[in-house]
Amino acid sequence: MKKISIMVPCYNEEENVIQMHDALTELFRTKLEAYDYEFLFIDNKSTDRTRELLRGICEKDQKTKAIFNMKNFGQFNSPYYGITQTSGDCTIPVCCDFQDPLELIPMMIQKWEEGNKVICMVKTSSKESSLMYFLRGVYYKLIHAMSNVDQIQQFTGFGLYDRSFVEVLRQLKDPTPFIRGIVAEYAPDHLEIAYEQPQRKAGRTHNNFFTLFDAAMLSFTSYTKGGLRLATFGGFAISALSFLVALIYLILKILYWDRFGAGSAPILIGVFFFGGLQMFFVGLLGEYIMSVNTRVINRPLVIEEERLNFKEDK
Repeated sequence: MKKISIMVPCYNEEENVIQMHDALTELFRTKLEAYDYEFLFIDNKSTDRTRELLRGICEKDQKTKAIFNMKNFGQFNSPYYGITQTSGDCTIPVCCDFQDPLELIPMMIQKWEEGNKVICMVKTSSKESSLMYFLRGVYYKLIHAMSNVDQIQQFTGFGLYDRSFVEVLRQLKDPTPFIRGIVAEYAPDHLEIAYEQPQRKAGRTHNNFFTLFDAAMLSFTSYTKGGLRLATFGGFAISALSFLVALIYLILKILYWDRFGAGSAPILIGVFFFGGLQMFFVGLLGEYIMSVNTRVINRPLVIEEERLNFKEDK
């Protein structure tokens, strides 16, 4: 009997964690009874009752496992690590807020049985903020245009990963993994399936400007050279333009020595413009350096505080 692993990352999901476990259990009882299964909840140092509720679930259901992280290791490391700790023939990560529709799981498993090793669920529409969906679309198109890897637009990580691909994830040893880019790079023959993302069932989203900015910069520095190329060519173009403007001013001053007064305004404008431009490119370069520094330090993805219902050999 084949075994399906469902991996659920959690952070302050006390309103959803029990409902998620019950919904998954009912799904396998009614529609996927031909498969063995395990549920793995990985908690990213929740500050509410999520861990307390997970302990109760694990006591009642030995097929449910839990990993408690020592601290919050971020929105990328914890889910990635959770995928690598599963033991099924395939792994399906789902968000605990029900924005990844559970009713699509049987269809994904069917496609997997047909021979597809990696299945990516791609949002063609969403019931979230229309502005946020639009901005995400612009971001994905920008990364897709600038990356040397064909990025998967509107893919958040929801999908199915065969055991063979999970083993690839285990071997990468990337301290800052970006699962969306990794799937695009190492699973080029993946199957894409469209779906509409529903609203969050309960609780509030933990994403804010800074978490979304982290996601954008991680993918930008990991999969594009566009920022560095922009700095190189932009600097060259502006230097050439500056030289041309200076030459024009010199010629005008020589031809109209008494009548042409340049004044201090062009100097001030130029100083502020080029100063701001330099700060932008220095900051952009700093993002690349910070990304390289994180990889060189090679810290572990997460440090576990506790794990529940894992066998000794696991």
